[in-house]
Amino acid sequence: MLCFPNAKINIGLHVLRRRDDGYHEIETIFYPVPLRDALEVVPAETFAFHAFGLPLNVATEDNLVWKALKLLEQRYFIPPLEICLRKCIPDGAGLGGGSADAAFMLKLLNDFATLHLSDTELETLAARLGADCPFFIRNRPLLASGTGNVFEPVDLSLKGYTLWIVKPDVSVSTKEAYSWIKPSIPPVSLRELVSQPVSGWKDTLTNDFEVSVYRRCPVIGQIKEQLYAGGALYAAMSGSGSSVYGLFDTETDLQFPGCFVWKGVLD
Repeated sequence: MLCFPNAKINIGLHVLRRRDDGYHEIETIFYPVPLRDALEVVPAETFAFHAFGLPLNVATEDNLVWKALKLLEQRYFIPPLEICLRKCIPDGAGLGGGSADAAFMLKLLNDFATLHLSDTELETLAARLGADCPFFIRNRPLLASGTGNVFEPVDLSLKGYTLWIVKPDVSVSTKEAYSWIKPSIPPVSLRELVSQPVSGWKDTLTNDFEVSVYRRCPVIGQIKEQLYAGGALYAAMSGSGSSVYGLFDTETDLQFPGCFVWKGVLD
């Protein structure tokens, strides 16, 4: 059985407050995009895991795909299988690649082992693997609040826009990124901001991580400037970085030497 876990981008990101437990409450929109990994499971005599494509920087036992398997094995019988993961979504990019792989693994195993788990049950399990993981179960645009784990439907379509994703060869620690900013409540809600035309987002729609991250990693801010110079209607960092995306309604030819670059039309 084969599936294709996709990335997400954050459209707007407000850090509202720091909770007593040390976590932060946020407001953001998760939007699925067609940059995809490939994940396959096939029957085998013993469990095995193989990874190809972009390098993984964690041991097998720490990989979220493997953790998803082990989570289900605690509750259900999963017959032996061989897992093959081809990574195309870069790690440390704010694109949710690892979370997507974990969520899609849960869905794949649900079908493979005929577990008959509902989407709600899968979301509950996915939440144990990471805050972003439940989003990828239903995998549609959602307004996320809480720690990024409370979802509400949002009426937003970017169909037909060309998306560029650019990731420089730098990483940003999410923990450090949170320590660099001062939480605050924005004067206008994110739901209201995204109801405006994309052409107006540049002056109103912000990612609270950007100012402090760009100060410490100027190359990330420079990529955003280059996307705007190339004609982007809107450009922003996704999550806490280090990838930056741009939305275009015209064709453009841009060069980002030394960076991971992906371009596609949203559907």
